[in-house]
Amino acid sequence: MLVEFLLEIYTKKEPNSQHALLKVTGRKYRQHFPEILRRASKHMELVFGLELMEVYRSKNIYALSNKLSLRGDEGLSDEKCLPKSGFLTVLLGNIFMKGNGAPGEEVWEFLSVLGIYTGRRHWISGEPRRLITKDLAQKKYLKYRQVPNGDPPHYEFLWGPRACVVTNKMKVLEVLGKIHDTVPTSFPDL
Repeated sequence: MLVEFLLEIYTKKEPNSQHALLKVTGRKYRQHFPEILRRASKHMELVFGLELMEVYRSKNIYALSNKLSLRGDEGLSDEKCLPKSGFLTVLLGNIFMKGNGAPGEEVWEFLSVLGIYTGRRHWISGEPRRLITKDLAQKKYLKYRQVPNGDPPHYEFLWGPRACVVTNKMKVLEVLGKIHDTVPTSFPDL
């Protein structure tokens, strides 16, 4: 419930008080509020690329900022939507872990683990097939291409030239480390 409330705060672009956040968690869990806030904050960072910051410490006022903001990611979000740079970073990480080229079937399988299914509208990313194969590919964050001599024909995903400009593999590896609750050196092969 707190994550949903924080997402609502982000879309309204308004800071909020600790009192308002406490109301969402309820009296029953007041004693656990610091841990609930820590977990919700971590979830916001890893899933949505949003960082919860205390902007007025003396008044306990919080706001969200786009932590994973990629340089030049203008096309990944707008005022009424959540940023998609977190989604893109996780997708780039999956491609990176597959040897810099991921078969389409494996990408869709990976996304289904995250609760994102092709053909089914997702409340954050919209229709994922369109977002990935059209929007992100047209903006050159991803390459979506048919594998030569494939019978039957199949497709693969690669990092696009714009992804190589706005981020690097070390930054993506740092995000993967956070997702797996470890450090980038835990992935020596990468």
